[in-house]
Amino acid sequence: MYDDRYDHDPVNAMKPRRVSAPRRQVTLARGLVVEHTETEWCGAVVGARDGLVQLEDFRGKVRAFALSDGFLVDGTPVTLAMPQRAPQRQRTASGSFAVDQHRAKVAMPSRIFVEGKHDAELVEQVWGDDLRVEGVVVELLEGADNLEQVLTEFGPRPERRAGVLLDHLVAGSKETRIADQITRGQFGSNVLIVGHPFVDIWAAVKPERLGLAAWPEVPRNVEWKTGICRALGWPADDPADLADAWSRIRGRVRSFRDLEPSLVGRVEQLIDFVTVES
Repeated sequence: MYDDRYDHDPVNAMKPRRVSAPRRQVTLARGLVVEHTETEWCGAVVGARDGLVQLEDFRGKVRAFALSDGFLVDGTPVTLAMPQRAPQRQRTASGSFAVDQHRAKVAMPSRIFVEGKHDAELVEQVWGDDLRVEGVVVELLEGADNLEQVLTEFGPRPERRAGVLLDHLVAGSKETRIADQITRGQFGSNVLIVGHPFVDIWAAVKPERLGLAAWPEVPRNVEWKTGICRALGWPADDPADLADAWSRIRGRVRSFRDLEPSLVGRVEQLIDFVTVES
């Protein structure tokens, strides 16, 4: 028969079992004095990254240890933890801070008018979040020649302002003559007309975003968009080709930094103008 009288040691059974005490978690902070238990290296925290903590001893020598190692603080075993970073506020494509869970406002009476579809698409792409927060609607003129008629129908008033963005607003241009005439007319300070110097909104995209040193020169007798496409070796036989070209250009725009400052400043100016309280 099997004798199990010696299988159980009553003295051993009376010994207290060692249970590892939970280590206190300490958040790393510059200047915190820490001792590495294995090497007994003691020093102040001077940095931490990539799973390592750097400790500088009293002689100014620095050593790095894995955060998963054992450490002591004031003689007590601890677990070192990286500090929690404050959440970064997100920015919109226009560079402004994003508003969390903010529903678009009901459209305000004031409006921003742009010459064409491509202008509106670019403004929406970069400033769309800002416009929705403010409740600003962007409408098309379908060409600067229609500006006076559109404004007359809109009826600008102090509480109903109109901001206008025109292409090629330079000395001697047709757009400049139209803007000057309207500015001196009946609408007064309820209308603000600004513009960029480019023949077309395409050129407001920085050329280096497309790998170009500069936008190609287009002869005056050639329609500008068509001339650009041909100079770049892109199809330009029908409107669909031009639409594809614009989609390719606009696809390189991620934020206001991809646009020329002469456009960015004018759009910001218009948003301020139509959102100011009368």
